[in-house]
Amino acid sequence: MTYLDYAATSPLLPEVIDAMSAAERRYFANASALHTPGHLAMNEIEHTRGLLAEMINAEPEEIIFTSGASESNNTVIRTFEGHKIITSPLEHHSIIEAAVIYGGEEEPALYSYMLANNEIGEIMPVKEQVKKAHKEGAFAHSDLTQVLGKLPIDVKELDLDYATFSAHKIGGPIGVGALYVRKGVPFKPLIIGGNQEKKRRGGTYNTVGIIGFGAALEHLKKVNSWSLYDTKVRELRDKLAERILTEIPGSSLNTELERDKSLPNILNASFEAAEGESIQLYLDAEGVIVSTGSACAAGDAKPSHVLMAKTGDAEVAHSSIRFSFNPDNTEADIEKVMEVLPGIVNRLQQISTVTMRSK
Repeated sequence: MTYLDYAATSPLLPEVIDAMSAAERRYFANASALHTPGHLAMNEIEHTRGLLAEMINAEPEEIIFTSGASESNNTVIRTFEGHKIITSPLEHHSIIEAAVIYGGEEEPALYSYMLANNEIGEIMPVKEQVKKAHKEGAFAHSDLTQVLGKLPIDVKELDLDYATFSAHKIGGPIGVGALYVRKGVPFKPLIIGGNQEKKRRGGTYNTVGIIGFGAALEHLKKVNSWSLYDTKVRELRDKLAERILTEIPGSSLNTELERDKSLPNILNASFEAAEGESIQLYLDAEGVIVSTGSACAAGDAKPSHVLMAKTGDAEVAHSSIRFSFNPDNTEADIEKVMEVLPGIVNRLQQISTVTMRSK
C-alpha cells in the first residue's frame, strides 16, 4: 500500500504501540486516585504534559488534555459564547460551525485563525491577526493541529492566548488532544462534572492515550522531525507536484510550493474534467491512499469549503485530490502514484461531460 493521507491521520508509531501496550499493564489505575497506582499514572500524564509544553514553549500548567482537536476548538469557541468570533472560511468545521452556533456581538472578541490549512497546506498570516486582536482588546486562538511536528512552534513568540493540538496527526493515538491556554485568559470548561485538569476538563483521564501522545512527542524530538519535513518530505512533495504538472494534461496545483507559503507535507492538485471522488476510488483500487478535496465521501455533496473560498470554482474544488506525506514515504511512492494516476485521470476525462478548459 502507498499511503499518502497522513494529514488525515497517521498510523501508530512502533514506539507508541509499545508505550501504550506497557501502559495498559502498568498504569491502568485512575490517575485521579490518591493511592500509589493512581500517582504512578498521574506521573506519566504529567510527563507528557511537560513534553508538549517544552515543545511549544509553554508552561506545563497551561496544557489541558482533551479528546482531540475538535474538542479543543469547541472549548475555546464556547468560552466566548455570545461574543464576536472572527475567523476565516479556511478553518476546520469544528471552528466554523461552532462560531456560527455560539458567536454573538459581545466584546471582547475572539480571533481564531489556523497557522496552516489542513486541505491545501497554506500558511496563514496568524501573527498579523494576533496583533490585530490584541490591539483591539480581543483574544487570539490558533488551530495548530497540522503544524505540530512539521514546523517549530513557539506560542509565546506567536503571542497566542489559545492553541489546539492532536495526537493522531503525529503517530499518536486517535482520541487524544491538547489545548494550550495562556495563564490569565478567559476559560470555561466544555465538559463539567469533575475535578480533573484543575476543574478545566471533567472526565476520567485517558492515561494510556496520553502516554501514547507522549511517546509520539518523544519521537518527534528524537528524529528532529522539523528537519526531516523541511528536507526529505518537501523534496518528495515537490517532485510529485512537478511530475503531475508535466505528465497529466489539465492538472493544476492548489498548494503554493514556496517554503514560507505552505507546509512541506501537503500537496493539493486539481484535474480538469475528472471528479476527485472517482480519482480517489480508482487510486484506492490500485493501493494508493489519498483524500479528496470534496466532502462527498462524508455524505455531503458540497465541494470543499476551503477550495471554494480560495478559488470560487466548484469544478476546481470537485476535481481536487490531497496528497499528504510523512518521513516514511520514499521515491517509490511517487513512482507508484505516477504509474497509475495519469491513466486514471485520462480515463475519467475521456468519459466526462465537462469540456476541458485547457484544450
